[in-house]
Amino acid sequence: SWCFHPVYRLRTYHRERIPLTGPVVVVANHSAAVDGPLLYGLFGRRAVFLIKHEMFRGPLGPVLRRLGQLPVQGGKPDRTSLLAALNVLQRGGLVGVFPEGRRGAGDVADAQQGAAWLATRSRATVVPVAIRGTRRTARRRWRPWVDVLVGEPFELTTGTGRAALAVATEKVRTRLGGLVRELDSIR
Repeated sequence: SWCFHPVYRLRTYHRERIPLTGPVVVVANHSAAVDGPLLYGLFGRRAVFLIKHEMFRGPLGPVLRRLGQLPVQGGKPDRTSLLAALNVLQRGGLVGVFPEGRRGAGDVADAQQGAAWLATRSRATVVPVAIRGTRRTARRRWRPWVDVLVGEPFELTTGTGRAALAVATEKVRTRLGGLVRELDSIR
């Protein structure tokens, strides 16, 4: 996160809530391309993010691959990426998912369901993270405040079938939505 200080003024709340060991699925809201790189440096442990496959084209692709990030196809369930993320979790790793998909536009249901599926299949702890201030506004263009609020970790019940996945997905959505509203009230 130190590399963002020339661009943003960063305030982080409850970073200590992120478990330093064991499988963790971080679910975060997404409003700008910088959200993933910013969060990548905040966890205090190696993180693997599910990132839209278009980001792997061009000069950024080799860097993302070297960092172990996973490309995901938008608009449809991406079994290959989900299984690779599940493998990371089964080895005790941390996987980051933006349930809103492409910066808040579309793919929401698939990404939310993917995060819930990963957490229930791996029995990972889920940690919601809200981030605000990365989208440039007319109010403050030079070093705007960026706030990151880490929510209380929670577990999802491990049921099988579509109904259990729907319940788990709704819990992820509700927790993250509540955390975003809490951060908005702090700001």
